[in-house]
Amino acid sequence: MTAAGWPGEETDAPPMPGGRWRRLLARGGGRLVALAEAEGERWVLWLPVAFGAGVSLYFGLRQEPDWWIGAAAVGGCMVLVLALRRWFAMAGVAMALLMLAAGLLVAQAHTIHMAAPVLSRSIAGATVTGRVMAVERRPGATRITLRDVTVSKLAPERTPAALRVRLSDRFPAPTPGSVVRLRATLLPPQAPAEPGAFDFQRRAWFMGLGGTGFATGAPELVEAPPVTGWSTVAIAFEKARGAIAERVAVAIGDPVEASVTTALLNGEEFGIPEATMDDFRNSGLAHLLSISGLHVGIAAGILFYVVRALLAAVPYIALRWPIKKIAALFGILSALGYTLLVGAPLPTVRSVLMTGMVMGAIMLDRHPLSMRLVAFAGLVTMAMDPEGMLGPSFQMSFAAVVALIAAFEKGSVRLAEWRRDAGWIVRGLLYVGGILLTSVVATLATLPFSLFHFQQIAFYGVLSNLIAIPITSFWVMPWSLIAYALLPFGLEAPALIAMNWGDRAVIWTAEFFGRLPWASLTVPAMPADGFALLVMGGIWLCLWTRWWRWLGMLPVLAGLASPMLAVRPDVLVAGDGTVMAVRLPDGRLSASVKGGGRMTETWRERDGERSPADPWPGDGGWSGGGRSLDCDALGCLYRVQGKTVALLRLPDALDEDCGAVDAVVTAEVARRCRGELVVDRWILRHEGAHTLTVTAEGVAVKTVRGLRGDRPWTGGK
Repeated sequence: MTAAGWPGEETDAPPMPGGRWRRLLARGGGRLVALAEAEGERWVLWLPVAFGAGVSLYFGLRQEPDWWIGAAAVGGCMVLVLALRRWFAMAGVAMALLMLAAGLLVAQAHTIHMAAPVLSRSIAGATVTGRVMAVERRPGATRITLRDVTVSKLAPERTPAALRVRLSDRFPAPTPGSVVRLRATLLPPQAPAEPGAFDFQRRAWFMGLGGTGFATGAPELVEAPPVTGWSTVAIAFEKARGAIAERVAVAIGDPVEASVTTALLNGEEFGIPEATMDDFRNSGLAHLLSISGLHVGIAAGILFYVVRALLAAVPYIALRWPIKKIAALFGILSALGYTLLVGAPLPTVRSVLMTGMVMGAIMLDRHPLSMRLVAFAGLVTMAMDPEGMLGPSFQMSFAAVVALIAAFEKGSVRLAEWRRDAGWIVRGLLYVGGILLTSVVATLATLPFSLFHFQQIAFYGVLSNLIAIPITSFWVMPWSLIAYALLPFGLEAPALIAMNWGDRAVIWTAEFFGRLPWASLTVPAMPADGFALLVMGGIWLCLWTRWWRWLGMLPVLAGLASPMLAVRPDVLVAGDGTVMAVRLPDGRLSASVKGGGRMTETWRERDGERSPADPWPGDGGWSGGGRSLDCDALGCLYRVQGKTVALLRLPDALDEDCGAVDAVVTAEVARRCRGELVVDRWILRHEGAHTLTVTAEGVAVKTVRGLRGDRPWTGGK
C-alpha cells in the first residue's frame, strides 16, 4: 500500500510536497549526466590538471610535510581506485585524487632531490674557487655560474653546490669549463620584496643555486682535472653559445641589432639593452626574444619541409622510402639540437616534447595536433620541473598552446571547407586571417598571466604580432638555420647579415608600437585567489566542447576584476628595514630613500605604477586626502584613518614614540618598546618583509614568512 492508496487505485489525494522539485532535479541531473557522457573523451584531459593541482597544493603548504606523506597519499589513492574500479564515475574521482596525490609526491621528491646547502648570511672578502658552467654576457657586466665550489670562510658541508657571481666588464670573461679563483662578496638568495611577490629563494633552491654575489677582483685560472659525464655536453653547448655571440658581434656592427640576433640564435637575452627590452614588452613582442614553442616549431617545421622536398626530388628515394617519416625524424633531431643549443629553458623543453610528439604522430600516421598531446607534454614537463609550473614561462606557454588548439578544434572543419575550392587570393586572405586569429587568441590567453606576473597589458600586441610573426617565420628563422649550417665552416656572415635585416624590421616594429600613446597599461598585482579562479575558468573554457564550457567565463571575469578590488598596503618595509615606503594621497608610494633599487621597483610594479614618487623629506612633511607624513632627523610619523605609524631612522626616537603611536617600525633592536605593534630588527630578520594596512579598527600586518611558512628554501624544515 502506498501513501496515495492501494496500488492501481484511483485517488484524489494531492501530490507529495516537493515532488515537482524532485522531478526537476531528476531531469536536470539526467541532462547533466548526458552532457558528461557526451564529453567522455575529454575527461582524461583533467588528469594533468589534477596533477598540477597537487603540485600547487604542495607549494601552498606553510609547513613541509613529512617525507612519507606523499607516498602514503599515492598508495591510499591507488587502493581507492582499485576498490572503485567497477563504478565508472567513482573510479574517475578516485583517479583524479590519485593524480592530485602524485603531483604532491613528485613536488616533494623534487624538493628533497634538490636539497643542498644555502648561504644563510652575507660573506665579505671570501676566496671562491669553482668551475665555470655558464657565462651570461650583460651590458656592463658578466655573470658566471660556478659549480664544484669551495669558499674560504665556509666549511665544506655548508658550502653551496653552485654560486652565481657578477664580474665587472673590466675583467675578461672566463671560458666555460675552466676553473677560476676570485675574491667575492657572497649573499644569500634574496627573499620576496613583499608578501606574495616573486620568490627568488624558492627558484634558486630548484636551480641548485646556493647564493649570489659579486667579484671584487679579476678571476684567476686554476689548474684542475677535466670535466666528465653530462657536464662535458653542457659545457660544449655553453662554449657554442659564446662562439655564436662572438661571430654575431663581428658580422653585425650595431650592438642592439647584434644582441637581438644573438638572442634568437642562442637564447641569450641578457645583452639586450633595457630600453629595447621595454619596447618589446610594451609592444607585446617580448615572447619573440624568449626561445619558446614558436622558434622550436618553426625550426623543426622548416627542416621537415626542406628534407622532404629534397628527398622527393630524387625519384628513386621518393618511390621506395617513407620520405615523410624520414623528414619527421630530422624535425625531431633539429628540435632537440636547437633546445640544447639555447640552454634548454622550460618553455623550450615543453616545445621540444610537443614537437617530438607531433613528428612522432606523423611517423605513426596519426593526427599530429590534439589536446591530449598538450596534456601529455604538460604532465611530463611538470614532472620534470614541478616548481617551474609556478612561473610565467610555463603558464604563458601552455596557455597559448591550449587556447590555440581549442580554437583550432572549433574552426578547423569550416576552415578546411573554405580552403578546398578557394583561389590564391582567398587563400592569402585566409592566411592573413589565420595569423590575426592566432595573435588574438594567444594574446587573450596569455593576458591573465601577464597581469598576474608582470602587472602589464600590451594594447597593440595583436597588431605588432601581425607584422612581426610572419617576418620571424618566413625570413628570420630560415636564415638562422642557414647560419647554423655555415657556422662550422666560418661562412656564416652573409646569412647573419640577411637574418639581421629581418631582425631590424622586428626591432622597428617593437619601437613603433611600444612607444605609441597607451602602448601598455600597468595594473595593481592580482590576488592569488583571483588568479586561481581565472586559471580554473580558462581551463574549463578550453577543455570542454559543449555549451557548458562557457560557464568558465564567470570565474575568468571574476579573476580579471580582482586587481581592481584588491587593497594595496599603506606601509611597506624591506626585510632588513633599511627601505620603507608609505602611500601618498594620490595612491602612489613614496620611499624612505631615493632610488631604493630592485626593492622599491618591485613595490611600484605591484602597485601598477611606473614612475617613482619623491622620497620622504629629510625634515618637514606633507598632508592631504586623510594622510600625512611628518619627518625629522629621528624618523617620520605617518597618519592615516586616525592611526599613527612611527617609522624610525634612529633608535633615539624609541622612548618618545613607543607608547604614543599605534605601530613602530625600526631597523634597530627595540627590546624595551612595549607599543601596540612593534616591528624591529629581530622581527624583520625572522619574518621578512612586512606590509601594514591601516584601517579605523587598527593596523593589519602581513609578512613574507606568514605567507610562505617554514619550507626548505626559506631556512625552515
